[in-house]
Amino acid sequence: MNWTQLINDYTLYLKIERGLSANSIKSYERDVKKLQQFIVEINLKESPIYIQKDTIQEFVYRLAKKVNPRSQARIISGLRSFFDYLVFEDYRNDNPVDLIEAPKIGRKLPDTLSQQEIDQLIQAIDLSHPQGERNRTIIEMIYGCGLRVSELINLKLSDLFLEEGFIRVLGKGNKFRFVPIHITTIKYLNLYIHSIRNQIAPDIENADIIFLNRRGKKLTRQMVFIILNDLGKKINLKKKIGPHTLRHSFATHLLKNGADLRVIQQLLGHESITTTEIYVHLDKSYLQEVVEKYHPRK
Repeated sequence: MNWTQLINDYTLYLKIERGLSANSIKSYERDVKKLQQFIVEINLKESPIYIQKDTIQEFVYRLAKKVNPRSQARIISGLRSFFDYLVFEDYRNDNPVDLIEAPKIGRKLPDTLSQQEIDQLIQAIDLSHPQGERNRTIIEMIYGCGLRVSELINLKLSDLFLEEGFIRVLGKGNKFRFVPIHITTIKYLNLYIHSIRNQIAPDIENADIIFLNRRGKKLTRQMVFIILNDLGKKINLKKKIGPHTLRHSFATHLLKNGADLRVIQQLLGHESITTTEIYVHLDKSYLQEVVEKYHPRK
């Protein structure tokens, strides 16, 4: 079987078996296609089924001259996943990437904003603008519920259980979780839905989607990034921000205010507690407070 056919089968596996998002699938596919392009460039005839470790090692060696260690490690991880799939499907008996060492990289801590900076972002919104109420609600939802941008733009009216104080969120791997929604966020959400959104005629495909553009279509990820970047420039914020900045800030502020790490894990929809533990590194004072509060010798 050739590269194209196996890559296509692999992307279907990622979508159907693993339930990954379209963006994640594209990233994995891009990593494998980089190796495929390398094979073409050096005029080798090796298929994914017969390619050897030495060829991949040469690819990684050349890759190291072009990309930073973090990108290099991600590509190696993507290739390892691809060849794991080939082993799983009995196309190969071994994974040639298993013995290839990825570069050591430090854990990148996420950027966060202070509560004051988030308040400044919201205050900078021009509520006289037709999209002002929508944009304020977007920020309140991402920060107040810790949503990913993909979760926000796909949020539906039928996902709202406001009387019970919850929203239903479709997260990574097509898994639903229920997230509490604060009374302040509920207030802005209701204001947007009943005063702004009800004046927009959504197209049939997006009739249930909450956040719409002026043409009644679902907002794009890029549009949410643009909204936040424009507000950051407006208040002369010296940080590059995006939706994930607000999500990280939500988790960090919860932790600082004494929330349990397991609770934060559930709210964010992290499959592993290890992912959530990064927020402890943002504020080491949390560890000290826990020791002082619960130490048996106090």
